[in-house]
Amino acid sequence: MADPDPLEASVVGGVSPPRDPPRAPEPPPPAAKPLAPAAAGRDHAVSVSPYAGLASRTLAFGIDAGIINGVTFLTGVIVGAGLSVLNVPEGIQSALFALGGLLAIVWTMGYFVFFWSASGETPGNRLLDIKVQVAGENRPPSPRRAFFRALLLPLSAIPLCAGFLLILVDRRRRALHDCLAGTVVVYTD
Repeated sequence: MADPDPLEASVVGGVSPPRDPPRAPEPPPPAAKPLAPAAAGRDHAVSVSPYAGLASRTLAFGIDAGIINGVTFLTGVIVGAGLSVLNVPEGIQSALFALGGLLAIVWTMGYFVFFWSASGETPGNRLLDIKVQVAGENRPPSPRRAFFRALLLPLSAIPLCAGFLLILVDRRRRALHDCLAGTVVVYTD
């Protein structure tokens, strides 16, 4: 004898439960549409926002910090090797080390001011296709504005990097130093 149908076995009092009508197969989901078309000459999609985000800016700054620190380190090694060969009194060595620290700060400021005011792009920015420009204008900041922006940069880092977190909530993705200096960081065309 054949096994009874489970639906027929559940008949109570001669009434069987209603059966669902057969369903038509569901159509496949539509293909995802890209957020924006690919830019000419690029092999990646353009961001919906023209303003650079936290990740791009952080990576660019890391590249620039590597360049700045590398040059500073090599200079320090060369000067240190030269001083070790010479018989320089301890007091003069201490003064030279203090001067070296001051020169490292001047080098760092000069690096950012030069690149930001010349083209808006440091080498790190260029690698990540971003640039600094005056807010509301399509031009790099003046040397004075670039110096002011570089001087204000530590303000974004001092309160546990809270000034950089503004990038996540500001409509134009500006950090504290960008707001104060009147600059924005945008993706290049």
